[in-house]
Amino acid sequence: MNIRNLGFPLAVAAFIALAGCSTPTVVTLQNGTQYLTKDMPKTRTKDGFFEFEDISGAKVRVRADEVTTIRQED
Repeated sequence: MNIRNLGFPLAVAAFIALAGCSTPTVVTLQNGTQYLTKDMPKTRTKDGFFEFEDISGAKVRVRADEVTTIRQED
């Protein structure tokens, strides 16, 4: 098999893999505040916080007991 025949299937596989990595998520707090994130937030840290980046690129850190729901965006 030459490199041209192998390159296209590898490129398609890489594209599919990267497209599946992003999971837009809505994090809702008890006070009604909602954050739209690019990816699923990291699980609870040792000190009891969730850490994530919202769609504007701002880093957000909230106490786990303030979070009501974390769900994938519809």
